Amino acid sequence: MNLTIRQITEATGGRLVYMPAGREQTEQSFMDSAVDSVVLDSRKVTPGGVFIATEGERVDGHSFIPQVYANGAALVITQKTPDRVPGQWGSYLLVEDTLQALKDVAECYRKSLDIPVIGITGSVGKTSTKEFVAGVLSEKYNVLKTQGNYNNEIGVPLTLLQIRPEHQVAVVEMGISDFGEMHRLSKMARPDVALITNIGQCHLENLKTRDGILKAKTEIFDFMAEKGMICLNGEDDKLKTVTSAGEKEIRFFGSNNPEGCAVYATEVVSKGLWGSEMVIYNAAGQHYEAQVSLPGAHMVLNAVAAACVAEYLGLRPEEIQAGLKKVAAVGGRNHLIRTDRYTLIDDCYNANPVSMKAGIDLLCMADTYKVAILGDMFELGEKEDALHAEVGAYAMDKQVERLICVGNHSRHMYEAALKEQEKTLCNPDGVSDAESGRIAYFETREDLLEALKAQPERFLPMNCTVLIKASHGMHFEDVVELLK
Repeated sequence: MNLTIRQITEATGGRLVYMPAGREQTEQSFMDSAVDSVVLDSRKVTPGGVFIATEGERVDGHSFIPQVYANGAALVITQKTPDRVPGQWGSYLLVEDTLQALKDVAECYRKSLDIPVIGITGSVGKTSTKEFVAGVLSEKYNVLKTQGNYNNEIGVPLTLLQIRPEHQVAVVEMGISDFGEMHRLSKMARPDVALITNIGQCHLENLKTRDGILKAKTEIFDFMAEKGMICLNGEDDKLKTVTSAGEKEIRFFGSNNPEGCAVYATEVVSKGLWGSEMVIYNAAGQHYEAQVSLPGAHMVLNAVAAACVAEYLGLRPEEIQAGLKKVAAVGGRNHLIRTDRYTLIDDCYNANPVSMKAGIDLLCMADTYKVAILGDMFELGEKEDALHAEVGAYAMDKQVERLICVGNHSRHMYEAALKEQEKTLCNPDGVSDAESGRIAYFETREDLLEALKAQPERFLPMNCTVLIKASHGMHFEDVVELLK
């Protein structure tokens, strides 16, 4: 890492307590020494690295300070003065707030880097778009991308601190739930390119309206490179209102309606659950054929967004073609799994009304019996009951053949689905939808798992396609594992 202990000390404003590691080391040489890593996890500390001790809900990182000294940590950043124990003592930086220190260090490190950073945000599709962008850029560059769900005020700085000299581009996912968060994330990441996927109905508990979401998401512009590029979904009614941002260039992308879009897809041919083919037009007026192996119209839009970024960073059409073809699904996000009994659409990582409907649309591409196992969506605010009901009605309107609703909020989904089917309440055998299991409700995930273990054939016919989707807190990965 191109980061010294002096820079860390100045960035955090902390008080350094220097304890020499050897007789020949002076405080001056210690301050000017480069660090190998900056981590929060004591198990990841390497000799010459920095450990930031933070207080979690279950574990206090300060209790691991003796261990990290023993493992060769050069410096500990702490908000508590460590106990002086012989053989378990070393240099430390005392700060008021170690989580703020993490952000300060990440911002300092980012300023020292001379590589483009791509910041990706939006209500839906951040992670899949990140995978598309990183996958395509990898055809030309050595790319670092956000891993897992490291997209918040802890994950973003940890991602930035993973950038190494060999990396040529960083693709950073940036997620928020309240005003001001994106401002702080942008201050750390300082993106050269900002990509916003859409403005949907999520985190309404804090952001209240889609206009509020737009305001919060566009805080990503606050610390962008002065002449950077903004890449926006030209099919989103809210994003289309963003017409200027200082000297930054704005490029819109789209597929269904290419008007006003610099990069867009036409002649889209769906291959069902196995992807799409399309023709992509770029800002230079060129066009080329492209394929994606991931299903759904939203994946076409992700592909075009990636093409928009890639073109700006100098990739040729043949490199974009190759990159798009290689992009694979991330576990928990439209990940297709074939078993001896079922085809599973594992989309259990997160959920909101927009992504739920997109998941149902994807399920309906299957040419088999279609089952949707849907769970609670969190952080929807005062309209949560109505939004769950809307999803239940939508599933019935799209003629999903079996709907299974799980969770306290999803009772409204279940009741709306039943109401939607009142006009055809009875199946040919005279059994109501609720009694037959065609529309079923379980209060908890555990209740569902027990039912599937006891009577799988009642709910899931052989060779059916099953969508499994809910907010991450519902832990529907357990459902996926059972069905696998």
